[in-house]
Amino acid sequence: MYLAAKPPSGIIKSMRKVNLAVGEIYHIFNRGVDKRIIFNDQKDLERFFLSMVSFNSVEPVGSLYEQSFQKDKIKKPLVNFIAYNLLPNHFHFILEQVSEGGISEFMKRLQGGYTWYFNKKHKRSGSLFQGTFKSKHIDSNEYLLHLSAYINLNDKLGGLAAKLGKSSWQEYISLDKSFSKICVKKDIVLDQFDSKKDYEKFSLSSLEDIKSNKDRYKELEE
Repeated sequence: MYLAAKPPSGIIKSMRKVNLAVGEIYHIFNRGVDKRIIFNDQKDLERFFLSMVSFNSVEPVGSLYEQSFQKDKIKKPLVNFIAYNLLPNHFHFILEQVSEGGISEFMKRLQGGYTWYFNKKHKRSGSLFQGTFKSKHIDSNEYLLHLSAYINLNDKLGGLAAKLGKSSWQEYISLDKSFSKICVKKDIVLDQFDSKKDYEKFSLSSLEDIKSNKDRYKELEE
């Protein structure tokens, strides 16, 4: 199956703040306070990615060091990852809330833990992120498909991202099993296509549509 790249006409209207509900899917995003850089180097990026994995647990969690001794322990997640993109000064997630209050608790742990690490490493103090986080309810399948393409390929839209970034794109299109994986529910998107190659074609076509219709996607880009 290969879908046309044209986004649903109500894509911007559907991106409204709502109470976060179990079983629903959301676009979660945030950026550095005052648009500052939040990943200075590859080590920062990998630390944030490790935190995405380690802090996603219903049970209380300690430091990443403490968790290194519990690698084989099966944890019930707060959220399911569907897509993500980490860029130098902001990030995007598509998350399904699994547990009551799961997204809020996960984001509190993720941003709080990473801020502590970043401030200690770079000898600074104060907030690193612009508030708690932003959330938009994904209330249609069309929206989900196009948003997955937008997030997976977001680093192709700006020159800043090309210097340093990490996304779920390879998890979607590659058969290589050697790299780290975190998207446990990407099949909710991929199962709607006959092959990974078809999804790749759809996503690249959607990207061209985003580039040529930036006003339509203004809220996404902001």
